[in-house]
Amino acid sequence: MNHFKKLSVCFVLLITLICCKPAYHSFTPSYKKEFAVVNNNQPDYSNVKYWAAHPWKTDPSDSIPLPLKNEKRDSTVDVFFLHPTTLTDKKTEAVIWNADIDNAELNAKTDYSSILYQASVFNASCRVFAPRYRQAHLYSFFTKDSTKGKAALRMAYEDVRSAFEYYLKHYNNGRPIIIAGHSQGTLHAQLLLKHFFDGTALAKQLVCAYIPGLVISKNEFTVLQPCTDNAGTGCFVGWRTYRKNYTPEFIEKENGNSWVVNPVSWTIDSLYHDRDKNTGAVLYNFKKIIPHTNGAQIHNGMLWVERPKFPGSFLYRSKNYHPGDINLFYINIRENIKDRIQSYFEKQ
Repeated sequence: MNHFKKLSVCFVLLITLICCKPAYHSFTPSYKKEFAVVNNNQPDYSNVKYWAAHPWKTDPSDSIPLPLKNEKRDSTVDVFFLHPTTLTDKKTEAVIWNADIDNAELNAKTDYSSILYQASVFNASCRVFAPRYRQAHLYSFFTKDSTKGKAALRMAYEDVRSAFEYYLKHYNNGRPIIIAGHSQGTLHAQLLLKHFFDGTALAKQLVCAYIPGLVISKNEFTVLQPCTDNAGTGCFVGWRTYRKNYTPEFIEKENGNSWVVNPVSWTIDSLYHDRDKNTGAVLYNFKKIIPHTNGAQIHNGMLWVERPKFPGSFLYRSKNYHPGDINLFYINIRENIKDRIQSYFEKQ
């Protein structure tokens, strides 16, 4: 089974274990009303329904784990967040290459998985913008028909770019920006960073980019560099999470050619940083914070962790923790966002 087929299995776990309860089905009827009038399969970013998260509406990114209800919140910075692949149905492989932007069930699935469990990590410090886009089917990554696979990903990025340009023109007004994503979202986020921030004037507005879940080649950017501490700005962080002592074959072939920043320490050293420094995960029970689930160590272009400790973790046999790239470090990320924003304004 190749890498992306393994990811397909992981995305099933993403929906059933880490990031989403089957309860998203209960929201589908209301989404069918919202998306009853289709827009010729073209996202119209002037309409907030084509944003999975947007400050002008109530959406799952506004949700806060119960222990954080009294947390002070600010919104002086914006985050532009790109969700991972949720178009994963094996029955539609090679039949549907890109998502229908008005697919009510898929939009509900996206919102009550990635937007709730991932984009919400930013809501203490940011206005959250997360566009709907005609995401490529998971099959696009591992199909032998590379022409169609690349075309599907290209269409997805065209939507992402269009949404970002709309955001810049209508919402940004010179505000500091965080670029973020996961998995397919990280792929598109890297392209945004290259096109809009790498050695450009807009780079001065970049607080940080949080781009876990995909390789970040060491020659990916010309000017942008990885963050090397918890307060750096104008830089990026990213990692891919696997069980300690496990190295997938495709990563072995990379020969370490991927930037990794440890989300426990926010450093790029190869030291093991203990689970005591991991202040909290948010997993299948969004209302609960689970402290000290795992430590982490950078190894050969990936992030190694011991088996995480959480209720039911003995059932989780996979050595690929891709679904938990954000959730296993939820509170560390949430606090780090505040640190980098503070540092950003101190430098102005």
